[in-house]
Amino acid sequence: MKHKLFYFLYLVFTIFSLSFVSCKKDNDTTVKPVVTTGYQQYGTPFADLPATEDIIMYEVNLRAFSSTGNLRGVINKISHLKSLGVNVIWLMPIYPDGEVNSVNSPYCIKDFKAVGSEYGTLTDLRELTDAAHAQGMAVILDWVANHTSWDNPWISNKSWYSQDGSGNIVHPPGTNWMDVADLNYSNTIMKDSMIDAMKFWVLEANTDGFRCDYADGVPYSFWKQAMDTLRAIPNRKLVMLAEGDRGDHFNAGFDLHFSWSFYGAVKSVFDGQTASKLYDTHETEYSSVPSGKQTLRFTTNHDESAWDATPMTLFDGEQGALAASVVTVFMGGVPLLYTGQEVGRIATVPFFSNSTIDWNAHSGMLTSYQKILHIYSNSLAAHRGTVTDYSTADVSAFSREYLGEELFVIVNCRQNDVTYSLSTDIQNTVWINSMDQSEVNLGTNIQLSSREFVILSRPNPTVNVRSALTFIKKSLDHNPFTNR
Repeated sequence: MKHKLFYFLYLVFTIFSLSFVSCKKDNDTTVKPVVTTGYQQYGTPFADLPATEDIIMYEVNLRAFSSTGNLRGVINKISHLKSLGVNVIWLMPIYPDGEVNSVNSPYCIKDFKAVGSEYGTLTDLRELTDAAHAQGMAVILDWVANHTSWDNPWISNKSWYSQDGSGNIVHPPGTNWMDVADLNYSNTIMKDSMIDAMKFWVLEANTDGFRCDYADGVPYSFWKQAMDTLRAIPNRKLVMLAEGDRGDHFNAGFDLHFSWSFYGAVKSVFDGQTASKLYDTHETEYSSVPSGKQTLRFTTNHDESAWDATPMTLFDGEQGALAASVVTVFMGGVPLLYTGQEVGRIATVPFFSNSTIDWNAHSGMLTSYQKILHIYSNSLAAHRGTVTDYSTADVSAFSREYLGEELFVIVNCRQNDVTYSLSTDIQNTVWINSMDQSEVNLGTNIQLSSREFVILSRPNPTVNVRSALTFIKKSLDHNPFTNR
């Protein structure tokens, strides 16, 4: 009996001790020190990063871009991206996905300093950046600073995460993202660890910047610290894109942010609202964009194509999708293409699962995109020129002029034929049709078929040395890397 009593007391003591240790671990608020590795620069930093206003960006959904769904699939198709005039490749998250509470989202990060086995290896990523750089293209990674997976090793540092009144780690407030845990940006060591992880990819994989997911959900102070730290890396030029539209992102050091307002305007205009809304939206948006900064313009991206319809559905087929892209590309901002857009993907493109693009679909549409973006990339007026609006209720029409070069873009936003009356200063002028290089003699009006677009150009023979010197000076003034 005595031995049984002793054994009972021993069990009680052991259970109590274990419970105490367990509770202490669960509620531990001690911040563990960040481990910073002495990273080495892989390869040679890319010297030909485009000025912000000259970027043509392509978003790669790895799970859709190739049948293998990995980095190797991008390497094997690098010439396709080059043919579109792309000079910045944005890779959706390449990191290991979390498994706890998982919905298989690539934005649920289990390890910030690893390539997920689904996508390949660090060696594959290095080979991709090498191949892209050799073709004159930069590579930026998708960065998720707002949250981690529930099985990310950081979770053991409870104070690194936001908590409710009972001390439970929470998912990001105001969202239904139950698969991820919200990070606490009051924690200095967590912030240092995040920046350290970003440095890892710039140095060890020779990447050229980041598209920062849900940037509006992360404090300005962190972005400023991160930007200052990353841009202080010697001999580096970086592209920093904020998925957000908060005004202070530019002050923090971002080069671009998202243009949801223009995307919404394009949809509403092609659905019947007056075409002049496009120019009005452009002007309103850029009234708050500092000199040298840009907005990212698109007719689809991974979020829109997962939940919204694709351009082929939104804009009534191939011709409408191209017309919507033309007005989006040439009105202003930095153009973005998304995986499969250029071959007219009709079904939505998921990113929680694999759904390979049929690259043989709509080959004529691919040719048109290649021509459109070739015109854009080879025209200073297209991405630096002053915009003059000539729109009517049904037609978005505008010119862009820079150093004597002029473009005139006309887009019928309606599904029916329309007659567009030309402004008197455009009437009876001679242009070149940029799509086929034929001569166009304008009269007083143009007949446009359903969703038809026209891209006209003409040089100015009076351009002189002073204009050229002005161009050089403006290029230096607008270069985002000057005086950094």
